[in-house]
Amino acid sequence: MAENTEAIETALSQWAGQSERVDSSNYGLQALSGDASRRRYFQLINHPDLLAVYAPPTTDDPQIFVDIAHYLREQGIHAPRVFEFDSERGFLLIENFGDDLYLSALNADNVETLYGEALLTLLRMQQSPADSKLLGQYDADKLRAEMELFPHWFVQRLLGYTLADTEREMLDNLFTSLIGSALEQPQVFVHRDFHSRNLIHRKVGPPGVIDFQDAQWGPVTYDLVSLLKDCYIRWPRHLVQRWAAAYGSMIGSAGIIKPVATEQFLRWFDFMGLQRHLKVLGIFARLFLRDNKSNYLKDLPLVMRYTLEVADQYPEFDQFSQWFKTILLPACEQQSWYEDYQTAGYSPMIEAEK
Repeated sequence: MAENTEAIETALSQWAGQSERVDSSNYGLQALSGDASRRRYFQLINHPDLLAVYAPPTTDDPQIFVDIAHYLREQGIHAPRVFEFDSERGFLLIENFGDDLYLSALNADNVETLYGEALLTLLRMQQSPADSKLLGQYDADKLRAEMELFPHWFVQRLLGYTLADTEREMLDNLFTSLIGSALEQPQVFVHRDFHSRNLIHRKVGPPGVIDFQDAQWGPVTYDLVSLLKDCYIRWPRHLVQRWAAAYGSMIGSAGIIKPVATEQFLRWFDFMGLQRHLKVLGIFARLFLRDNKSNYLKDLPLVMRYTLEVADQYPEFDQFSQWFKTILLPACEQQSWYEDYQTAGYSPMIEAEK
């Protein structure tokens, strides 16, 4: 069934039409643009408040989405209501928040307000009680497996470079250092993709939060990095550091973590960012090579920029930084998607100054 998109849409349409919320005589499905996952989303024609979703049962368990949505709503997070679902077929009928993503809504004038609302939502998520039955642990094995996407998909598959034993050892040591930093942090609810494409701007109230089905219990700075070092939009480093430091102080005052020095919190933040961006370099390469989603290639230079900014900032990453610039960067420069990483990334702040 997962290979026959026409059959999926027909079955999903018939299933959705059986809901008491749907006027079965006056509806239809309109496919929406997809995301990085294999899920498919459909607007219900004449029912703008509803979305029909197909989550392939072989890769997604709709029950997880349902349970986490309920959990978040109990904490006061604006997650979608789930009206109907069929776990066996991977069908869901959920609340539609609309398409006013933070990515398109953000500008130089409103960023402080919108990010303030997003950070208050993050604060509330991180105050959520632990639930070991609902959320897995973002442990060392998972953190390392994510970073392994970088040498496999980005270095070897996309750039065509074969690692020497000494280079492999250097990466192993880097991964171990980043894992240590992640695990020494206080552990909280982690959305894992808390960024501008998964936050819905609302005229009144906090943002809508979507795409949370991969949530884990993990490092306190992970979602903060996802938001402030967004892979699709960039803000000046001095602002990012100010926002991150202010959030660290806020969650210390709220009792989510024991108060820590700003320098320590920003170090956690930066190391977490390096872990995440190494993973993302691998994921974006995989989306292109395995899933034929080439639109993510244009975002690689910004992710490289984030990666090298942190690597250049901390002496313990000097070897990795030099290796990346000496070996990988020339290979990247031969790629059609490449642009100068040092200036990469759309920034509303820069646009506003032009």
